[in-house]
Amino acid sequence: MAEKKNAKKQEQVEDEDFNFIVRIANSDIDGQKRTVIGIQQIKGVGKRVAQIIVKKANVDPSVKIGSLSDEDVQKLETLVTTYVEYAPEWAINRQLDYETGSDMHLIGNDLELTQKDDINRMTMIRCYRGIRHQTHHKVRGQRTRSNGRHGLTMGVSKKKN
Repeated sequence: MAEKKNAKKQEQVEDEDFNFIVRIANSDIDGQKRTVIGIQQIKGVGKRVAQIIVKKANVDPSVKIGSLSDEDVQKLETLVTTYVEYAPEWAINRQLDYETGSDMHLIGNDLELTQKDDINRMTMIRCYRGIRHQTHHKVRGQRTRSNGRHGLTMGVSKKKN
Protein backbone atom coordinates (compact mmCIF):
# COMPACT_ATOMS: atom_id res chain seq x y z
CA MET A 1 0.00 0.00 0.00
CA ALA A 2 2.67 2.47 1.00
CA GLU A 3 4.67 1.62 -2.12
CA LYS A 4 1.71 2.47 -4.39
CA LYS A 5 1.19 5.83 -2.70
CA ASN A 6 4.89 6.66 -3.03
CA ALA A 7 4.85 5.63 -6.71
CA LYS A 8 1.90 7.95 -7.39
CA LYS A 9 3.65 10.83 -5.63
CA GLN A 10 6.80 10.20 -7.66
CA GLU A 11 4.78 10.21 -10.91
CA GLN A 12 3.28 13.57 -10.01
CA VAL A 13 6.67 15.02 -9.10
CA GLU A 14 8.41 13.65 -12.19
CA ASP A 15 5.74 14.86 -14.61
CA GLU A 16 6.22 18.62 -14.25
CA ASP A 17 4.91 19.30 -17.77
CA PHE A 18 1.45 18.04 -16.82
CA ASN A 19 -1.34 20.56 -17.55
CA PHE A 20 -4.31 20.30 -15.22
CA ILE A 21 -6.42 22.44 -17.55
CA VAL A 22 -6.09 22.14 -21.33
CA ARG A 23 -7.75 24.76 -23.55
CA ILE A 24 -9.08 23.52 -26.88
CA ALA A 25 -11.57 25.46 -29.03
CA ASN A 26 -12.44 27.98 -26.27
CA SER A 27 -13.27 25.17 -23.84
CA ASP A 28 -11.46 24.26 -20.64
CA ILE A 29 -10.79 20.54 -20.42
CA ASP A 30 -9.78 18.70 -17.25
CA GLY A 31 -6.24 17.39 -17.72
CA GLN A 32 -6.95 14.29 -15.60
CA LYS A 33 -9.39 12.91 -18.20
CA ARG A 34 -8.40 10.48 -20.93
CA THR A 35 -7.99 12.02 -24.38
CA VAL A 36 -11.26 10.85 -25.94
CA ILE A 37 -13.32 11.70 -22.86
CA GLY A 38 -11.63 15.06 -22.48
CA ILE A 39 -12.39 16.14 -26.04
CA GLN A 40 -16.04 15.26 -25.44
CA GLN A 41 -16.23 18.14 -22.94
CA ILE A 42 -16.32 20.52 -25.92
CA LYS A 43 -19.95 21.32 -26.75
CA GLY A 44 -20.76 19.83 -30.15
CA VAL A 45 -18.21 17.01 -29.90
CA GLY A 46 -19.62 13.64 -28.96
CA LYS A 47 -18.18 10.17 -28.54
CA ARG A 48 -17.96 9.28 -32.23
CA VAL A 49 -16.50 12.66 -33.25
CA ALA A 50 -13.92 12.50 -30.45
CA GLN A 51 -12.83 9.02 -31.51
CA ILE A 52 -12.43 10.13 -35.14
CA ILE A 53 -10.39 13.18 -34.12
CA VAL A 54 -8.04 11.24 -31.82
CA LYS A 55 -7.52 8.53 -34.44
CA LYS A 56 -6.72 11.12 -37.13
CA ALA A 57 -4.26 12.90 -34.79
CA ASN A 58 -2.40 9.62 -34.07
CA VAL A 59 -2.70 10.17 -30.32
CA ASP A 60 -3.17 7.34 -27.83
CA PRO A 61 -6.79 7.60 -26.62
CA SER A 62 -5.97 6.16 -23.18
CA VAL A 63 -3.35 8.82 -22.34
CA LYS A 64 -4.43 11.66 -20.07
CA ILE A 65 -4.95 14.82 -22.06
CA GLY A 66 -2.90 16.87 -19.61
CA SER A 67 0.25 14.89 -20.35
CA LEU A 68 0.12 15.52 -24.11
CA SER A 69 2.72 17.79 -25.65
CA ASP A 70 1.81 21.26 -26.89
CA GLU A 71 2.18 20.09 -30.50
CA ASP A 72 -0.32 17.27 -29.95
CA VAL A 73 -2.79 19.64 -28.28
CA GLN A 74 -2.42 22.09 -31.17
CA LYS A 75 -2.97 19.24 -33.64
CA LEU A 76 -6.13 18.19 -31.77
CA GLU A 77 -7.42 21.77 -31.80
CA THR A 78 -6.93 22.15 -35.55
CA LEU A 79 -8.63 18.82 -36.17
CA VAL A 80 -11.60 19.84 -33.98
CA THR A 81 -12.04 23.16 -35.78
CA THR A 82 -11.61 21.66 -39.27
CA TYR A 83 -13.71 18.54 -38.63
CA VAL A 84 -16.13 19.33 -41.47
CA GLU A 85 -13.36 18.99 -44.08
CA TYR A 86 -12.54 15.33 -43.48
CA ALA A 87 -15.71 13.98 -41.86
CA PRO A 88 -18.43 12.18 -43.79
CA GLU A 89 -21.52 14.22 -44.58
CA TRP A 90 -23.77 12.21 -42.24
CA ALA A 91 -21.46 12.86 -39.26
CA ILE A 92 -21.81 16.66 -39.35
CA ASN A 93 -24.20 18.41 -36.97
CA ARG A 94 -25.36 21.19 -39.35
CA GLN A 95 -26.09 19.91 -42.85
CA LEU A 96 -27.37 22.37 -45.47
CA ASP A 97 -27.41 25.46 -43.27
CA TYR A 98 -30.57 27.58 -43.62
CA GLU A 99 -28.77 30.81 -44.51
CA THR A 100 -25.66 29.67 -46.38
CA GLY A 101 -26.68 26.25 -47.70
CA SER A 102 -23.30 24.76 -46.79
CA ASP A 103 -22.37 21.94 -44.44
CA MET A 104 -20.92 23.01 -41.08
CA HIS A 105 -19.97 21.37 -37.82
CA LEU A 106 -20.64 23.84 -35.02
CA ILE A 107 -18.91 23.70 -31.66
CA GLY A 108 -19.06 25.76 -28.47
CA ASN A 109 -20.91 29.05 -28.38
CA ASP A 110 -21.62 28.97 -32.12
CA LEU A 111 -23.78 25.88 -31.61
CA GLU A 112 -25.81 27.52 -28.83
CA LEU A 113 -26.30 30.74 -30.82
CA THR A 114 -27.48 29.00 -33.98
CA GLN A 115 -29.91 26.83 -32.01
CA LYS A 116 -31.39 29.93 -30.39
CA ASP A 117 -31.59 31.67 -33.77
CA ASP A 118 -33.36 28.67 -35.33
CA ILE A 119 -35.92 28.51 -32.52
CA ASN A 120 -36.42 32.28 -32.69
CA ARG A 121 -36.97 32.09 -36.46
CA MET A 122 -39.56 29.34 -36.00
CA THR A 123 -41.43 31.32 -33.35
CA MET A 124 -41.38 34.48 -35.49
CA ILE A 125 -42.96 32.77 -38.51
CA ARG A 126 -45.42 31.01 -36.18
CA CYS A 127 -44.79 27.53 -37.52
CA TYR A 128 -46.00 24.54 -35.52
CA ARG A 129 -42.59 23.72 -34.06
CA GLY A 130 -42.09 27.35 -33.08
CA ILE A 131 -45.43 27.47 -31.27
CA ARG A 132 -44.60 24.24 -29.43
CA HIS A 133 -41.23 25.70 -28.38
CA GLN A 134 -42.91 28.90 -27.24
CA THR A 135 -45.51 27.13 -25.11
CA HIS A 136 -42.91 24.68 -23.67
CA HIS A 137 -44.59 21.56 -25.05
CA LYS A 138 -43.09 18.52 -26.72
CA VAL A 139 -41.85 19.39 -30.21
CA ARG A 140 -41.10 16.11 -31.94
CA GLY A 141 -44.47 14.37 -31.82
CA GLN A 142 -44.17 12.63 -28.48
CA ARG A 143 -47.27 11.76 -26.52
CA THR A 144 -48.29 14.28 -23.89
CA ARG A 145 -51.29 12.67 -22.20
CA SER A 146 -49.38 10.88 -19.47
CA ASN A 147 -45.78 12.00 -19.90
CA GLY A 148 -43.99 15.34 -19.73
CA ARG A 149 -46.37 16.90 -17.24
CA HIS A 150 -45.30 19.76 -15.08
CA GLY A 151 -47.02 21.93 -12.55
CA LEU A 152 -49.75 20.63 -10.26
CA THR A 153 -50.26 16.90 -9.94
CA MET A 154 -53.26 15.35 -11.61
CA GLY A 155 -55.08 12.14 -11.03
CA VAL A 156 -57.18 10.45 -8.42
CA SER A 157 -56.92 11.79 -4.88
CA LYS A 158 -57.37 9.43 -1.93
CA LYS A 159 -60.50 9.58 0.11
CA LYS A 160 -59.88 11.06 3.55
CA ASN A 161 -61.08 9.02 6.55
